[in-house]
Amino acid sequence: MKEIDKIAFIYLKDGKILSTLSKGKDTYYIPGGKREGNETDEQTLIRECKEELTIDIRKETIKYYGTFEAQAHGKAEGILVRMTCYMAEFEGELKPDSEIQEILWLDYSNLNVKISPVDQLIFKDLYKKGLIK
Repeated sequence: MKEIDKIAFIYLKDGKILSTLSKGKDTYYIPGGKREGNETDEQTLIRECKEELTIDIRKETIKYYGTFEAQAHGKAEGILVRMTCYMAEFEGELKPDSEIQEILWLDYSNLNVKISPVDQLIFKDLYKKGLIK
């Protein structure tokens, strides 16, 4: 079983979750990405948030949220994505950068827009816990 290991940044505001649309894609994703080399989860989170959102994660505020697994979006059947999610505070202003075309805020009513299977699991978990509307 092949598994894609990803780190995600869960950022909530006003009952909505921060989501991104990559250039040339039609599916929204929770920000984050794959680790490079021997990066730790924290190092991956900090680097990806800087690259995609131009923000500086405050390392001391990083908190583990949960790990979710689902069929990897756009990949062959049986390839799973394992998304390890963290919440954190940051400095700077959220702005799309690198491969990100757009930043937007989604809530549970957006579950049926184009979001990846693993993100749908995360949305459901956040909703169940009363963290998104």
